[in-house]
Amino acid sequence: MAEQFLEALVKNLVDNPDKVSITAENQPGAVKYRVHVAPEDNGKVIGKGGRIANAIRTVTKAMSNKDRRRVFVEIRTEDQAGDAEE
Repeated sequence: MAEQFLEALVKNLVDNPDKVSITAENQPGAVKYRVHVAPEDNGKVIGKGGRIANAIRTVTKAMSNKDRRRVFVEIRTEDQAGDAEE
């Protein structure tokens, strides 16, 4: 449920919603969501000083709180490689 909510939230923020994809990596006691957006939408999802990204993380964590699992949200662009977290 949190994944669909996260996808809808991000798609409403960007100019290219068709390029938004989210992958979930389940870990013991946690889940990591990787949000992939077009490079030109990166600033819209991160926001000034990371404020929008932090808000997205906070809301997603609140949605997943009832599952008692830790939630991580990583925001990436299509052209990024590697596992660096935003």
